[in-house]
Amino acid sequence: MGNTTSSALSKEILEDLKLTTKFSQTEICQWYENFQKQCPTGRITPEEFEEIYARFFPEADAKSYARHVFRSFDTNDDGTLDFKEYIIALHMTSSGKTTRKLEWAFSLFDVDKNGYINKSEVKEICQAIFKLIPEEEQKRLPEDENTPEKRANKLWAFFDKRDNERLAEGEFIKGVIENENAMRLIQYEPMKQ
Repeated sequence: MGNTTSSALSKEILEDLKLTTKFSQTEICQWYENFQKQCPTGRITPEEFEEIYARFFPEADAKSYARHVFRSFDTNDDGTLDFKEYIIALHMTSSGKTTRKLEWAFSLFDVDKNGYINKSEVKEICQAIFKLIPEEEQKRLPEDENTPEKRANKLWAFFDKRDNERLAEGEFIKGVIENENAMRLIQYEPMKQ
């Protein structure tokens, strides 16, 4: 490894990120500079990630959702995100290609990382998503999705599974791609005013 705190971004990581994310070299280098300022250790802890995430959702409680997002991007399970994991997180949550984004969504919902999603995991993530929704907006939600439980039930129904069955990644992605409503329910998009 050698000196990982060096201020220059390695060529391999830069090339890799340009390929996987569609961000430009300038953008990546800009983020890297900010990253270095915010995280001189070169690692983001769950707490720091929560703070970064909270800025995107000033009127809501993003804590539990941020934790789940963090878990899904901490691919080497070391309890921190390095710059590469962080940029991929930014990319996936903002502008990823649909299938890549859905692969990520699957790992978000796969809370215990066992390669399958069950209904209680769907409930857990729906609860975290719900906390992102400002109260005013919650009041305007349709009757069949105005609680985390209802949202989870509505989402689960798209997959034609019984409550005690589990969902593999391919089934999850297919189910979401085939149902626009499912796509809407697996994430939180602020309402257009």
